[in-house]
Amino acid sequence: MDVRAPHDEPTDCRGVSEILSRVGDKWTVQVVVALRDQPRRFNDIKRQVRGISQQMLTRTLKTLERDGMVKRTVCATTPPQVEYALTALGRSLSKPVRQLAQWARAHLATIHDNRQRYDAKR
Repeated sequence: MDVRAPHDEPTDCRGVSEILSRVGDKWTVQVVVALRDQPRRFNDIKRQVRGISQQMLTRTLKTLERDGMVKRTVCATTPPQVEYALTALGRSLSKPVRQLAQWARAHLATIHDNRQRYDAKR
């Protein structure tokens, strides 16, 4: 389905939805935030992103690398060390992600209160 925005080319809603679903994923957001300030090694990212399993972190990093948002660098050491860093595309994603996180923190109490009122009515 094509949707025409004012002054824009037709947009494939499925493609946009797929990208938004991926970049809005809980783990993707947290990994992007963890990498926002500096490159990190796998276990460092795992410590930063509480609750993520090794398998889910591996999957998330591979997806971000495939999408061109994360660069994986193997350092020539013994044993080899792997470092992950945001690319320019990933850094551009980190800005709206940060704004979204700030919005969520600012409205967390209000949303919690609204949920309690809604649930009390039911």
